[in-house]
Amino acid sequence: MPTISYFYGIAIQMFWNDHSPPHFHALYGEHEAVVAIETLAVLRGDLPRRAMTLVLEWAQEHRSELMEDWELCRSRLTPRKIDPLR
Repeated sequence: MPTISYFYGIAIQMFWNDHSPPHFHALYGEHEAVVAIETLAVLRGDLPRRAMTLVLEWAQEHRSELMEDWELCRSRLTPRKIDPLR
């Protein structure tokens, strides 16, 4: 599972050829959340409140890049790195 971004101890990853809806995985310590790209709804799991706030802020800023990476992963191609939250 490629890591496409990393910031404040949070890894953002996508699986190759993963199931719909388009989503990404956010990992922070022992926590993991799966977040829909289009709606930013948490599909599964959870993160501590502050980490989740950072993830959602980052995802809002990079939604189009996330969708591009989703399509690359669906085609079994390597996704591009996305700038971290600053």
